Amino acid sequence: MRCHDGRVQFRKVTVPPHRYSPLKKAWMDIYTPIYEQMKIDVRMNLKARKVELKTRSDTPDISNLQKCADFVHAFMLGFDVIDAIALLRLDELYVESFEIKDVKTLRGEHLSRAIGRLSGKGGKTKFAIENATKTRIVIADTKIHILGSFNHIKIARDSLCSLILGSPAGKVYSKLRAVTARLSEMF
Repeated sequence: MRCHDGRVQFRKVTVPPHRYSPLKKAWMDIYTPIYEQMKIDVRMNLKARKVELKTRSDTPDISNLQKCADFVHAFMLGFDVIDAIALLRLDELYVESFEIKDVKTLRGEHLSRAIGRLSGKGGKTKFAIENATKTRIVIADTKIHILGSFNHIKIARDSLCSLILGSPAGKVYSKLRAVTARLSEMF
């Protein structure tokens, strides 16, 4: 279905230089669900370094275009295709981004230690937060991206913020356990 006034709608997603190679490798995994399930035309504009999306005459719902743009954008932020694809299938998923300096101004060694606290030894802390809150987290330098439902993002963000502010991982784990227990009682 075209837009109500018959025009074709477009979306463009910029490809950052460090995501160019991963995009090439995963192109078919990204292309297939967008083109076949969501019925949206997609192409890579090499000159402008953007992924371009547009509606087709048989696009069932105009919101599919925005969902596809969010999916491609999530991949550009560093999420795996498997995780980002959930944005196409579920309505209540969001991506939230913030920087460490939004929480606390840290420089040099202190910043490095804070990033270390967020990921933990071998990514242990990050995985624990992801599994407890049913979210996906990408830590890209000083930027943090969280993909999940609204309530789960809030819990994950609170845990990450307390780690940035200097809480030890053990304290954050026990708080997470209490919060997730409360969440599971609700549903």
